[in-house]
Amino acid sequence: MSTDQLIRYAVAYVFIVAGMIKFINPDMGTYFANLGLPYPIQVMYIIAVVELICGVFILLNRSVSNAAIPLIGIMVVAIMLTKIPTLHSGFIQFAANARLDIVMLVLLFILYKLPSRR
Repeated sequence: MSTDQLIRYAVAYVFIVAGMIKFINPDMGTYFANLGLPYPIQVMYIIAVVELICGVFILLNRSVSNAAIPLIGIMVVAIMLTKIPTLHSGFIQFAANARLDIVMLVLLFILYKLPSRR
């Protein structure tokens, strides 16, 4: 198994599971409402659908670069809304809270830059 495949499988797993959680965990609606977004429940479901669809595309190695683009956007906004505010507690707290989001963002950029195979 190549490194590219491992990255694809890991990224696909994270986003497919994240999308499913938004549909089945009732606490997610409250979490999105507390972010101060307009129409938080609708936004949550749109994000869930995008995560699921793009995760499946990445898993199946179809339009990986195109699927990475909206996920990069989701990650950037998630970091801005949920992680940047923790900077007031200090950089170490921010770094600890944002570590997984930043790793996923880097992996998405790697997938975006991979040469297309199909």
